[in-house]
Amino acid sequence: QVQLAESGGGLVQPGGSLRLSCAASRVTLGYYGIGWFRLAPGKEREGVSCISNSDGTINYADSVKGRFTISRDNAKRMVYLQMNSLISDDTAVYYCARSPDCVALMRGVYDYRGQGTQVTVSS
Repeated sequence: QVQLAESGGGLVQPGGSLRLSCAASRVTLGYYGIGWFRLAPGKEREGVSCISNSDGTINYADSVKGRFTISRDNAKRMVYLQMNSLISDDTAVYYCARSPDCVALMRGVYDYRGQGTQVTVSS
């Protein structure tokens, strides 16, 4: 069974940082896009960031550019999302996902996702 397992969420004050991790097992990363989308109450699913496993191209949502950084460790089959300068609008459940490509993932389209990890930004 394909598994994408997120960790690293939590409660953080505005301006703080968190690092999310995603462990991939029994899933082919190959030439797919791998990254993160988020879902907040009352809001639409939002693609946050994606890294293409075929050429390493990276995409970010405009709302997180300059604050979030995605990275991967293929040997460990891990994907990370470093989140800095967090604001209340970043509060959401963050999902690690695999998608046919990053264009699709940034639209919230995926074929596999994890269970999600809650990120709450509040003072």
